[in-house]
Amino acid sequence: MTYTKEQAKQKFGELVERFRYNLDVYKKSSYNEAQVRIEFINPFFEALGWDVSNKQGFAEQYKEVIYEDVIKVGRSTRAPDYSFRIGGQRKFFVEAKKPAVNIKEDVSPAYQLRRYAWSAKLPLSVVTDFEEFSVFDCRIKPNPNDKPSVGRIAYYTFDEYLDSDTFDAIYDVFSKEAVLKGGFDKYAESTKGKKGTAEVDSEFLKEIESWRELLAKNIALRNPDVSIYELNYAVQKIIDRIIFLRICEDRGIEHYGQLQTKAESGDVYMHLLNHFRLAESKYDSGIFDFETDRITPDLTIDYKVLKTIIQALYYPKSPYEFSVLGVEILGNVYEQFLGKVIRLTAGHQAKVETKPEVKKAGGVYYTPQYIVEYIVKNTVGKLVEGKTPEEIAHIKILDPACGSGSFLIGAYSYLLRYHLDWYVSNKPKKHKEAVFQVKADEWYLTTAEKKRILLDNIFGVDIDSQGTIEFSSDIGITLFPYPKIF
Repeated sequence: MTYTKEQAKQKFGELVERFRYNLDVYKKSSYNEAQVRIEFINPFFEALGWDVSNKQGFAEQYKEVIYEDVIKVGRSTRAPDYSFRIGGQRKFFVEAKKPAVNIKEDVSPAYQLRRYAWSAKLPLSVVTDFEEFSVFDCRIKPNPNDKPSVGRIAYYTFDEYLDSDTFDAIYDVFSKEAVLKGGFDKYAESTKGKKGTAEVDSEFLKEIESWRELLAKNIALRNPDVSIYELNYAVQKIIDRIIFLRICEDRGIEHYGQLQTKAESGDVYMHLLNHFRLAESKYDSGIFDFETDRITPDLTIDYKVLKTIIQALYYPKSPYEFSVLGVEILGNVYEQFLGKVIRLTAGHQAKVETKPEVKKAGGVYYTPQYIVEYIVKNTVGKLVEGKTPEEIAHIKILDPACGSGSFLIGAYSYLLRYHLDWYVSNKPKKHKEAVFQVKADEWYLTTAEKKRILLDNIFGVDIDSQGTIEFSSDIGITLFPYPKIF
């Protein structure tokens, strides 16, 4: 059913009345999160126009609302409960709690939500148990010591939902109609620029730049014969490998906490190298190619340096949630990261400097994601339109100055969506080598098919060898976008 604004308010009234009537029951700890989602939160957002249960039967990549599998790891939850999307693009998250939880005063729900939304670069998101509805500005970098009020820009209780001002405030921002007409973006923009605002990509860039300096200085100190090339290569490879595997952990591809375990061992670097070699046999990726890498296995690195880097990637120290950190965000970070290089002084000390060509150009410029998507749609999209996978296999897409590969990743992602749509529309059960079914109307490309598309169609070259290393890393991450199926 599609609700008008008046009908939505009427539905709110029914939910509010039922909740008030049985409030004592709902406030008991035995009334769990799954129940409140089914009985109140789902119909609440359905009244706001969202197809929560996918009655339209859209394929997974086009569903308006995605339910995430919730996996507890220590004190943190590994996935937001709801992701609300338009055209497959996330707009906001909703974290659900049971009414026994005091959302206004409890630190955990707020920090949990803000980590996810900040990592996904979403401006606004919501925590609710239906009894309370808390809206957060998620551009403020989350800190585990934050009060629950940090970043909170609106707070309502169920008793206020029928007040005209409150109802309008919720409907005019979070209804599907409001999102489509720009009300959500307008509201997000009007709340932007408060003290403490920090974009995830700029913060992550600062983080990995500090790791680069820490690693470079230690490697130069402990390995007096290392050359400038070897130093740059080693630092880049080690950081890439750690981040790649950490992302795989949060996406459910690797067991959570493996890197953290290695950091607690005696000889951290030896255990890390063994872990990297295991990844080489598992992923068959250039990131872990030890046949060509004759440098990193012979290095000496102090355990404190590696422990510092790895511990900074885990809860509660880490504000990042890598399961929702988009590859386009990583691309932006690495474009900036590649603008600097490590030099060796006469005393064999490492020093990080801006590359001369970058200094001359006035900095590194990253193409915004919406421009990448527009160009890909109007080039690759028109090139493959109406073609079969067999016909597309002969098409070569080359970026001769790929950097971290933002355009090629965009093209690859487009091809993945196109192939999946084609298989689903053309008797998918006949293409078992290319797709598999998880449940009704939910199909995924196999890893083998994603790899085939990558090797058949995507080619990148760059004068800077660091750029092709980063492109390899980002593409490797793009190969595994769906943690629930592994």
